Amino acid sequence: MSAGGIDVQGIDLQGTVAPGLEPVAQAFADNFRHRGEQGAALTVMRRGEVLLEIWAGTRDKGASRPWQADTRVNIFSAGKAFVAACVLQLVERGALALDAPVAQYWPEFAAHGKREITLRQVLCHRAGVSAFQRRQDDKVIFDWAAVTAQVAAAEPWWTPGTAQGYSPMLFGWLLGELVRRTSGCDSFDDYFQQQVAQPLQLAAEFGVGADRLVALADVGVLAVEHAGAAAGGLAERLKSDPRGVANRAFTNPISLLVGTNSRAWRQAQIPAANGHASATALARFYHALSTGGRPLLDARHCDWCWQQQSAGADRVLATPLRFSLGFMLSQDRPDCRFGTGARGFGHPGAGGCLGFGDPDRELGFGYVTNRMGQSVLMDARAVRLVQALYACL
Repeated sequence: MSAGGIDVQGIDLQGTVAPGLEPVAQAFADNFRHRGEQGAALTVMRRGEVLLEIWAGTRDKGASRPWQADTRVNIFSAGKAFVAACVLQLVERGALALDAPVAQYWPEFAAHGKREITLRQVLCHRAGVSAFQRRQDDKVIFDWAAVTAQVAAAEPWWTPGTAQGYSPMLFGWLLGELVRRTSGCDSFDDYFQQQVAQPLQLAAEFGVGADRLVALADVGVLAVEHAGAAAGGLAERLKSDPRGVANRAFTNPISLLVGTNSRAWRQAQIPAANGHASATALARFYHALSTGGRPLLDARHCDWCWQQQSAGADRVLATPLRFSLGFMLSQDRPDCRFGTGARGFGHPGAGGCLGFGDPDRELGFGYVTNRMGQSVLMDARAVRLVQALYACL
């Protein structure tokens, strides 16, 4: 049925909702009425069918341009899932090996005690390469050659393999450079477009072309009264660790925290943090991995997405986390529960965006927003959408 046929109390909700999922649309509208949402979209796919595809609000700072079905927004760390899929494809094809040293493909990476770091350790955040220890110039993140040279020269924060520590930014450049070196493509995004985005017809990219910048959603901060000040918020974490790995991971260089609406940020390739995608792109991606893998992976390798590789108290985010090969895994807590199945896998993005797959339900979920909250993992808006969805299934 049309979303316009649902009573959402004055919210101009667009799209379609399958019968029985009206409470999910209501929860989506409630985010606008009560939780500070400005523009957002939500898509759910199950067993080849689009169950729900809705959007509402505006996408620009002036709140004058309406959100569209294919509006792309910066999904921040939710884009790490796309990076992981690219790497796993190359593993499947034999161009990379999970337990081979990264330096086998990138000799310069062996510097400063990184010679034995394996691809598997990087994918599950056990490499110790979670942040730059040396201060970086603000503009280095916009120059692929310069930033990957700094990654190659980086020093691990602890003995690789001995502890888990989430890598907010270096994860993307490290793996993206491996993709570039072993695929024969000119850039990471070239490979992503050819092997992931185009086969699935995803509205997603890393490094947005000049002609497409105007269609992007602007990102802004969620109002304080809606964001709250929950314990464990990112701002609190950075304040509590002024010289440690967490602070450096998000603030070195400081351009990682500011200017995400700038042309320089949007046109650079920052695979761990500046993917721009629609909600439907996330849902299609996870739906493919949750229903046999094609065209991304062979069915016999889909369990790479949900088989645990690392678990424990994370040294960067200071919270218990579980990882597979590039994906976060469900835990028994609302802010990190990807559905209700034991094999739920996904990745939240800073501020609120979320994509996940549920192989037990053969389901893909994508939610994007342009108002950034304070949560380290899943935002309260996303949590309520997931809860509403599973109450209906």
